[in-house]
Amino acid sequence: MGLSTHVLDTMHGTPAAGMRVSLYTTEGEAAKLVKQFVLNQDGRNPDGLLFDHQELKQGTYRLLFEVAAYFAARGVLLPQPNFLDRVSLDFGVAQPQQHYHVPLLVSPWSYSTYRGS
Repeated sequence: MGLSTHVLDTMHGTPAAGMRVSLYTTEGEAAKLVKQFVLNQDGRNPDGLLFDHQELKQGTYRLLFEVAAYFAARGVLLPQPNFLDRVSLDFGVAQPQQHYHVPLLVSPWSYSTYRGS
């Protein structure tokens, strides 16, 4: 139980190891930074859950993924300006006793997400 994320690089068919991610709590347009981390070799937070079941609260959150910087570091030649610079996912947690998994499937030109388990 808690909050987790996982990023897959669909261009290379690999986890997005090395991508920088920021987690925020949000209230309306205001956002408060909770933590920043760099994804491990599996494309996940190296510290495990972003919030465990005791820390996760009902409310709204934002995950910000540094997509262009990740692909540039992988040697992908990107046009300037980049089509995708950062991907921002705003989501709500209605039932914090459940697990919320927020995966991102991403390339330099597209992304997809869903609520996983």
